[in-house]
Amino acid sequence: MNSFISLFLNLVLVVCLSVGLSGCVTTRLPMASTSPWQKVELDTQANPLDVAFSDKQHGFLVGTNRLILETQDGGKTWKERSLDITSEENFRLISIDFMENEGWIAGQPGLVLHSTDSGQNWTRLELSKLPGDPYLITTLGSDAAELATTAGAVYRTNDGGQSWDGKVSDASGGVRDLRRGSNGGYVSVSSLGNFFATLDPNQEAWQPHQRASSKRVQSIGYQPNGQLWMLSRGAEIRLNDQEGDVDNWQKPIIPIVNGYNYLDMAWDPKGSIWAAGGNGTLLVSNDGGNEWKKDPIGDAQPSNFIRILFDSRPDLGQPKGFVLGERGALLRWIG
Repeated sequence: MNSFISLFLNLVLVVCLSVGLSGCVTTRLPMASTSPWQKVELDTQANPLDVAFSDKQHGFLVGTNRLILETQDGGKTWKERSLDITSEENFRLISIDFMENEGWIAGQPGLVLHSTDSGQNWTRLELSKLPGDPYLITTLGSDAAELATTAGAVYRTNDGGQSWDGKVSDASGGVRDLRRGSNGGYVSVSSLGNFFATLDPNQEAWQPHQRASSKRVQSIGYQPNGQLWMLSRGAEIRLNDQEGDVDNWQKPIIPIVNGYNYLDMAWDPKGSIWAAGGNGTLLVSNDGGNEWKKDPIGDAQPSNFIRILFDSRPDLGQPKGFVLGERGALLRWIG
């Protein structure tokens, strides 16, 4: 009997230690009582990849399989929009950006479109052989834009795309994720996820950095204060917490372990943090990442969420926000 009691107490001790050492890692999270998201029905099985607006009501959504949809009501409804692209060309429209009437679309392989009339008409531009494929395009002003490629090359045009000047002396060699900061700098993740790199506005070469842990990096981007965030395999979230030091990272945040990695994260206009990933994973933290809840609208969607977008430009009126998922999944921010 004494040996049985001793074994039972040892088992209890092991369980208690396991719970105590697990920290914030859990397989369950509470469900939020309400959601600031609204499901939008899209008549497509393509994957939405980017959204941009020319004014408060008018915008475009682009994605795989030549997907381009247009809205006239702030994103509540979307209709298919045709482009002057032959049916044999199955482009992946990966990036779109507007600054008032000036708009640009980047697609793969080797596609750039330009509009000067809020997207009523698009001009297809001829690109010379570039290292990598177009990945991210940013409107800078009238006839001006910046184009970054999957090889980490960065080009700028000031004449509507007739000519492009390289900003980087040596491309990074392949990226799986790339973001542009509000100051004109860039951050990218290598194609294998084994390191990340930064490119400040006044630099001509990418600066490589070691990842924060042994786990490969999934994606990386900018917090509202300009510092970095990082998503790694194993559903890890890390925040860069020291201004000017991109190699200084907080301890990992692991809100939930459910077998799915996080694919993107963003801060909404109210300051809450959102993380999105596989199988309808959409989580929110209202206290800087300490406590997390599942979003009920996101949890009900049978899709992998791949991107979260917010745009708070003053000319758009109310801030715009969208969660983009596979097979035509789209959530719209209603605040």
